[in-house]
Amino acid sequence: MNTPNSDPITLVVNGAPATVGVDADTPLLWVLRQTLGLPGTKFGCGIAACGACTVHLDGVPVPACVTPVSAAVGKAITTIEGLHGAVAEAVQSSWAALDVPQCGYCQSGQVMSAVALLSANATPSDADINTAMQGNLCRCGAYPRIRAAIHRAAEALPTRQQRST
Repeated sequence: MNTPNSDPITLVVNGAPATVGVDADTPLLWVLRQTLGLPGTKFGCGIAACGACTVHLDGVPVPACVTPVSAAVGKAITTIEGLHGAVAEAVQSSWAALDVPQCGYCQSGQVMSAVALLSANATPSDADINTAMQGNLCRCGAYPRIRAAIHRAAEALPTRQQRST
């Protein structure tokens, strides 16, 4: 994937610039894991069916396994290693308090999707959670704990009205 004839590609990953020498069609997942040494974004299926590789591009959750690195140029890329702020802290705290992970493999993708959901909707319904999390699979079946943790995190955050005043 690192080819000497590739034009350098500059990205912004977790707030820091990074220049990589990879082909433009290289999946973002491999750039993050292999080139930049950020192993928190997991490889699961390689076809955007499981969500283990979820990252944020400008705050929107995307599957890094099928996103070419060229699609991330000019966008803020956030990985599990770069999550910060009140929403991320509420989600991570709720995950720990409710002992959500079983095997843990899918959890970085689950957390990324949950943070994106709560960043857009501070008071999600079960239907909202189902929709936002449908791209994330958990082979251990931790879905009830995931839902409970999202509700708990939402309760820990000020409502949208309170945030704007």
